[in-house]
Amino acid sequence: MGLFRLLVTALLVTGVPHAAASTPGFVPDDIGRAIIGNVQRVVAPTGVQHTHALRIGGLEQTLTVRGMDHANPVLLYLHGGPAAPMMPASWTFQKPWEDFFTVVQWDQRAAGRTMRANDPDAVAPTIAIDRYVADAIELIEWLRGAYGKRKVVLVGHSWGSVIGMRVLAERPDLLHAYVGIGQIIHPWTDERVGYDYALDAARAEGNAVAIGELEALMPYPGDDLRGGRIDAQRKWVIHYGGHSAYRDNSDYYFRAQRLSPDYTPADRRAIAAGSALTLDRILGQWNTVDFRGLRRVEAPVLMLMGRHDYTTPSQPVADWLASVQAPSKRGVWFEHSAHFAPIEEPGRTLMALVTHVRPLAVAAGDGRQLDD
Repeated sequence: MGLFRLLVTALLVTGVPHAAASTPGFVPDDIGRAIIGNVQRVVAPTGVQHTHALRIGGLEQTLTVRGMDHANPVLLYLHGGPAAPMMPASWTFQKPWEDFFTVVQWDQRAAGRTMRANDPDAVAPTIAIDRYVADAIELIEWLRGAYGKRKVVLVGHSWGSVIGMRVLAERPDLLHAYVGIGQIIHPWTDERVGYDYALDAARAEGNAVAIGELEALMPYPGDDLRGGRIDAQRKWVIHYGGHSAYRDNSDYYFRAQRLSPDYTPADRRAIAAGSALTLDRILGQWNTVDFRGLRRVEAPVLMLMGRHDYTTPSQPVADWLASVQAPSKRGVWFEHSAHFAPIEEPGRTLMALVTHVRPLAVAAGDGRQLDD
């Protein structure tokens, strides 16, 4: 029985939803959102549960801040995309993090709730990698002041790891540590590795449709991924488990957004609009992204690497990590994950953060020692 069916069944057994379910305009997803929102509500008197609409880089941008103890270190999650916010799926994994960190989910410019809050015509000319990096630095400075912290833990996921690595390189003084998930080191290398993986899998299976569509992209990645070329590659990388391990799709992730207590249907529709606005604009700047020459950083680094990730393949990350100099560095392999380690292996993700990152923040004065 699926999670949604369990939620609805539980409500029907208690008799709570009968009146609500018959209310005009009330749909089943609303029931799930209400339950999850109540379960996740921060009720501890030491806790933090805020939603902010901040002016960052000239735009109103939305973030949530949640945690069980305001004394905990602040962790800022940089989502992927470039317009695929993690906020609406964060309910699937984040609650345990909040025992150890004050977690910030931020809808970047043109993403989700931030997309809804602004005029797309005004946003479009601002879609530049440098602008996202400046936004992140501005937000970190605000978080430090608003929540009384010396530094933050910065988590970069997929596209967010491009922003994160730039912040690591340019403003390490702001970071207790940088954590990469689905880390991008050199996009063109990643695209070729993912393409070869999908084509090899298609040939091994004798999948004529996949072979034909992939071979039509040759040479891949070429010098331009715009115009749907990256989508054609991703279709088969996803099909062969390179986006979510052991699955031929990632519907579980996308459908989980329907039950988010932080998102309305209109917010979810804005995700697609943001992707349409940003993807080709960012891909047009993709040639500027190359961290292979970054050989020294001044903040600790933790890389969480999905063994099955062929969306942003992990081996180039392991190679970079082996060569970089840092105050401390560590790579953790996730044997049952592809691109979504926080959702695919949530327990191991949390253990990595608590074991390898939180002590760095506590030692610097941003958090309490954990009880035995």
